[in-house]
Amino acid sequence: MPTTQAQDSRRPRILICDAISEPVVNMLAAHAEVDQKTNLTHDELLKIIPNYDAMIVRGITKVTADVIKHGLNLKAIARSGAGLEHIDLVAAQKQEIIVVDSPDANAVAVAEHTMGLLLSLARRLPRADFSMKAGRWDKNILVGTGLQGKTLGIVGFGRIGRQVAIRARAFGMKIIVNQVPITPELLLEEVDLADLVDLLQMSDFVTLHVPLRKETHNMIGAEQLAMMKQTAFLINTARGGVLDEDALLAAIKEDRIAGAALDVYVREPDINQELVKHERVIATPHIAASTEDANQAAAISVVEQLIEIFEEIGVDTILPLRVVPMDKVVPHEHIDQKRVNRLANRLQQDGRLSNPPVVMETDDGRYMVLDGATRTAAFRQLGYPHGVVQLASPEEGLGLHTWFHVIQQIDVKQLFALMNGLSNIKLEQVEAEKADDLMFEYAGLCYIHFADGRVFLVHAKPGVNRLDALNQLTAAYIEAAHVDRTLNDNVISLKLEYPEMAAVVFFPEYTVAQVMQSTLSSGRYFPAGITRFIIPGRILRLNIDTEMLQSDKPLWEKNRWLHHLLLEKQGKGGIRFYAEPVFLLDE
Repeated sequence: MPTTQAQDSRRPRILICDAISEPVVNMLAAHAEVDQKTNLTHDELLKIIPNYDAMIVRGITKVTADVIKHGLNLKAIARSGAGLEHIDLVAAQKQEIIVVDSPDANAVAVAEHTMGLLLSLARRLPRADFSMKAGRWDKNILVGTGLQGKTLGIVGFGRIGRQVAIRARAFGMKIIVNQVPITPELLLEEVDLADLVDLLQMSDFVTLHVPLRKETHNMIGAEQLAMMKQTAFLINTARGGVLDEDALLAAIKEDRIAGAALDVYVREPDINQELVKHERVIATPHIAASTEDANQAAAISVVEQLIEIFEEIGVDTILPLRVVPMDKVVPHEHIDQKRVNRLANRLQQDGRLSNPPVVMETDDGRYMVLDGATRTAAFRQLGYPHGVVQLASPEEGLGLHTWFHVIQQIDVKQLFALMNGLSNIKLEQVEAEKADDLMFEYAGLCYIHFADGRVFLVHAKPGVNRLDALNQLTAAYIEAAHVDRTLNDNVISLKLEYPEMAAVVFFPEYTVAQVMQSTLSSGRYFPAGITRFIIPGRILRLNIDTEMLQSDKPLWEKNRWLHHLLLEKQGKGGIRFYAEPVFLLDE
């Protein structure tokens, strides 16, 4: 049943699509906001999945590429049980979504069911039960076969195959195994290894325990069935697609094998009725893993994994730092490519990142760079799949200052001619004391106060985007002259401070919301060196090794690495907070 928790922005939202036990739901609800909505149609799932950080499924709900595409906030998909064929793993990997399951949880249950089917085949138990219920005493014709000394061929020696072997040995059976690839651990097992042909020819019972993949699809077909003994039995509790059902039915009808026991089918629940109704076939409705113990263990396993994932992703419990995909990091201003090249070379040589860029997370899951555009551009230039960033938000006191540009080392007349000749802007001469008010009243891009006293309001020409016009203006004078940034708006003082000043460009005081809206909605960037974000609690001297960031390890693993690194620094007293303002002098 649905469990409702008070809304908390720091708690992940998790959708349970296929029912799990109420105690496990309550266990998860202690750490997350949980909704249990079962029997959703595909369209219903697409509609609500953007609201969730994770989802839990069993073997019913299919997590297609379309579902993953709509899961804008999905960070994890959990499969309660074993087998991930209902989840599009390629699509999940592209979106860097963690996929977890619980393959160990139902291994014993499936192995026990396999042994139950094996015993039922050997001793003809279903037919014996049916004859008794029909009022017959068929003792003389229901003669079975013993297991002591018989050979069991196990195809696939993973968790379930090993559990089957343990139980079969207790019956005195000889075990032979076909496993591809052969692992060092397998060589330590007390089993005989065989290729598939030899295993099929030697075994009295063959049981399948391989995952359904391209290479295992129909791996047991007419050719393989023809290799089995006429007295042999086949058991499949793996996946229906690993066995050619038509070939199996033909082999049983023609008495080329003794019989089969099936728990899985190519199409479920639309199964091959002729096959399952055959008197020498024992059929169960995909229940090998369905015990209360196994279901509970599987659900607990994936819930514990989800709790761990979200605890480790949430590194802001120590500092607001996170490892994020670089393709989701977007700048708000243009960059100086020369500075990017220099920093990229230094990062390659040093292999360390000192000060992380500062970003703000947007509603669509991207990260807009507030400070550190050069660093993020260097990361991309070096091919980093991920980068470490500091997260900031307006709620935490984020502010914004606007720089003014002091243009120097160019003749005033030459500078005016340069600006007046630009195609995207027009200059309107105004009185100096009215320039600020007019810029606000007429939404001017900026105004320019020349050293000779003339003042011009700058407008974008009709039909020209404002950011395009502003970028053309700043690019022109940055290329032609030397530019310094200042917060001083007193022209007299600036002339004394900059004797070679030709002009000062005064920009409007932008807000954080204006910068975000302009950049994200249009895809255009502000000119470099206009905005200066004021970030409380700026994190400096992180000094982390960039090797992990460059690696192909998954995002969640890198965040776990960062989390433990910060814990280690905290434990050594290596994180200090200074509340007072600081002046930094260039070395």
